[in-house]
Amino acid sequence: MTTNTLPHPEAMREAISQLKRERIVAAAVDLFYKQGYSKTTLDQVASELQVTKPVIYAHFNSKNDLLAEICSRAITLAHESLNRVMAQDTSVTERLETVVSDFLTAVLTHQPHAMIYSREEKELAQEDRDAINALRRDFDHRLIELLSQGVTAGEFQAEDVQLTALAIGGIVGWAPVWFRANGRLSLDEVVSYMVSMVLAMVRAKKSRKSKGPK
Repeated sequence: MTTNTLPHPEAMREAISQLKRERIVAAAVDLFYKQGYSKTTLDQVASELQVTKPVIYAHFNSKNDLLAEICSRAITLAHESLNRVMAQDTSVTERLETVVSDFLTAVLTHQPHAMIYSREEKELAQEDRDAINALRRDFDHRLIELLSQGVTAGEFQAEDVQLTALAIGGIVGWAPVWFRANGRLSLDEVVSYMVSMVLAMVRAKKSRKSKGPK
């Protein structure tokens, strides 16, 4: 006999709350991206969602709090990926592939978020700016650590791992500026090609499990 297990009420409430939060973020991203942070009000965000402003305040303390959530999205996802990858028992080359692929995918699937961060960073509260910068610095340090492991293992050739890490960050950071979702190459093709570029920088061969650009 099969019994249907209903979700726990608390889990249901959490899922609904998260869904509402994501809808608010999506509406704010659309407005901040189109007309700028300073020209967008929470009333406009609420109107876009056809809700009252208190609904937004139930999830975000202020418009600046909402901006911080948007600006931190891509680097937070990349940081979480890096933490997972660093704990894996795989070759350093495979780990670098995964890190770069996940980071690129995060910034390109959150392209408007990345562009808003680039344009509106000065509008962030100092505390939020410091928190995002701390995540970025930690990501850079962990990437340097990964590159150093590759050099030690004989998988990479890089005379200056710090400069190499900065170059990789520059490649990824610039991608949202020129990438077009309806362009000549798909997101997956762009990610695959740029992963190959990064591996070429450190003179590493792509792992067998990784698919190269067609």
